Amino acid sequence: MTRYIISGDIGGTKTLLQAARLNEDGAQVLCERRYDSREYPSFSDVLGDFLNTASVPGMDSIPASACFAVAGPVAKQRATLTNLPWLMDGAALAREFSIPAVKLINDFEAVALSVEVLPAADLVELQAGKPYAREMRVALGAGTGMGVAWLTWQGRYIPLPTEAGHMDFAPADDLQARLLQYLRRKFGHVSVERTLSGPGLTNIYNFLMVESESAARPAQALLEENEAPKVTDLAFNQKHSIALKAMDLFVEIYGAYAGNLALAGMCRSGVYVAGGIAPKIVSKLREGGFMKAFREKGRFSALMEEIPVHVVMNSKSGLLGAASEAQRMLIKND
Repeated sequence: MTRYIISGDIGGTKTLLQAARLNEDGAQVLCERRYDSREYPSFSDVLGDFLNTASVPGMDSIPASACFAVAGPVAKQRATLTNLPWLMDGAALAREFSIPAVKLINDFEAVALSVEVLPAADLVELQAGKPYAREMRVALGAGTGMGVAWLTWQGRYIPLPTEAGHMDFAPADDLQARLLQYLRRKFGHVSVERTLSGPGLTNIYNFLMVESESAARPAQALLEENEAPKVTDLAFNQKHSIALKAMDLFVEIYGAYAGNLALAGMCRSGVYVAGGIAPKIVSKLREGGFMKAFREKGRFSALMEEIPVHVVMNSKSGLLGAASEAQRMLIKND
């Protein structure tokens, strides 16, 4: 008997849903759709549309299991998304759609799960290091927000979800200290996510624009939080000096933060930089500023040189991890 599973990657900007049929040869994707998250009042509306409008052979029955990766903390199978006014409840979704097994996991828990199944072609090496088998790993990534998950070995790698993107931003030099003061006046508490995310990139750009103003030069319009693509366009295509400086500063903060996580977890088995932004700026990440900031940990700099660092280029890694967990749910329940 063939069965099918549903997996999803639900973020503040987009929601990806996928149905896959399971058979002896593995999983075969039946249908995949992308939704603009903000156009729907609830996740139930999205899932209902996906299940009701997909006219694909094999999707004419109830899914056997479903796993949804959500951009926010999950507690007792309930989640309120950090950057979206949705409340998700695994048990309620199971009842509403008659799905026997539904599981909610943190979005970076899903990204972490994907590390084991990603092909080598989906990884760009920033530092080979000297990997230790079965030691700790960490996956992190900037997108709409900043996600982080640890991976610990327990017969297989088990992901540990976190909200480490909301830790305090720690400036590494005088320029970053002035950035912190600028953001503190705007937000009060300044988390890492205020600098390492799409909105974070525009925060950095706006800060540098304000710093560059002088009496002889009139103030220029600042960007809205959702205009990070404009910063990258100004930097990469128009060689705008402030945008280029913003990208450099973003990358340096990114590298320092990745290094902090690697040091905190002694992640000798690897650091995996994922999320929506990293694959788009991988050329900038490879220039050296990221790894320089990653390694600059004083007396522990030599150790930092031994930690492998990769960029995850697969933009659907969260979906891949959720699908992997949906399959594991069936094996566990059989």
